[in-house]
Amino acid sequence: MLTAASLVLLMTPGLAFFYGGMVRGKSVLNMMMMSFGAIGVVSLIWVLYGYSGTFGTDVAGFFGNPFDFFGLAGMTDEDSLMKATGVPALVAVGYQATFAIITVALISGAIADRTKFSTWLAFTAVWVTVVYIPLAHMVWGGGHLGAEGITSGLSTPIDFAGGTVVHINAGVAGLVLALVIGKRRGFAKEPMRPHNLPFVMLGAALLWFGWFGFNAGSEFGADNVSGRAWVNTLVATAVAMLAWLLTEKFRDGHATSLGAASGVVAGLVAITPAAAAVDTFGAIAIGAVAGVLCALAVGLKFRFGYDDSLDVVGVHLVGGLVGTVLIGLFSTDANSTWYPDGALNGLFYGGGLTQLGTQVLVALAAMVFSGLATLVIALILKATMGWRVSDEAEVGGVDLAVHGETAYETLGARIITEVK
Repeated sequence: MLTAASLVLLMTPGLAFFYGGMVRGKSVLNMMMMSFGAIGVVSLIWVLYGYSGTFGTDVAGFFGNPFDFFGLAGMTDEDSLMKATGVPALVAVGYQATFAIITVALISGAIADRTKFSTWLAFTAVWVTVVYIPLAHMVWGGGHLGAEGITSGLSTPIDFAGGTVVHINAGVAGLVLALVIGKRRGFAKEPMRPHNLPFVMLGAALLWFGWFGFNAGSEFGADNVSGRAWVNTLVATAVAMLAWLLTEKFRDGHATSLGAASGVVAGLVAITPAAAAVDTFGAIAIGAVAGVLCALAVGLKFRFGYDDSLDVVGVHLVGGLVGTVLIGLFSTDANSTWYPDGALNGLFYGGGLTQLGTQVLVALAAMVFSGLATLVIALILKATMGWRVSDEAEVGGVDLAVHGETAYETLGARIITEVK
């Protein structure tokens, strides 16, 4: 489990490379710093009250008691989330911390090139407290979106590794921030191509590698269930990459490296909630649907006029919805020793429409909660700290204006000359 936790932690630096390569050269350091900033802020909050607020004693179905293990005081292995598999409490704390970290870091891609770093850090602290911790408790900690929650009259929701908690949550938050902060200067008018595609490919590779800890590790042990999750993660991701490339080829005439990297992430996102709940053919189907739909969805920002800079909405929100909802079609208890009590097979495996209805209801509830809570936070920060850097800083580059450095010497010299 420590290895799995380390793999998931590696995903955030991997995301920094993935996002860093996608922005223009004058913003790459700021983009990477947003991911590293999330590691710092969330790690501190998690050990103080985050773990307890997620997995502590239930309070009205919305969050755990943050004072049960404040600062991890008084925690014993009897309190471990992974007690059934013999994993110590502190290992469980560390593993779950990495999930909270990557969720916040994912949001940053929606607001690239124009955001104050100080406001981002403040948002990280507030958002993980007000949105992530309650939603994670509601889904995984015995709250309203778990087995005894709002779907108790239907069936138990299935979210093996974070379709709602991580991806739908981050995707909705990214959309809200993109709308509140507004578009980049020159959006849809000037070319804003990725400045370093090898960085993007490297980032996708690190994400794929780390995701095996994310999905297979969510079993909390090495057994048939983690094996099923590992293989499904491999297969769904490979199929999604191929599906994205085919979509690009038919639509644009080219299969691109950016498309391959994006397809990898779309497949990883979509299989996350379903990793141990579907068989091989279900994983193939989820990957194929995610690859096609996400490839089409990333263009919606131009049609509807919101500036989701690095396609957090098109990949994480849409991919998270695909995986969460398609569980209602493809889930099966036939090929795994893992299946939640009260969950039903999907429509294509003889379970009828009930599980599909449960999955849709939970996805919608997560979207509404995350969207409204994020909107309140975003508007308060806009009125107090302000979100955007100055026009001059945006034109000259956020790296130089905010951090006093540039990734490339020649670029820094040119920017300084242009600003003067």
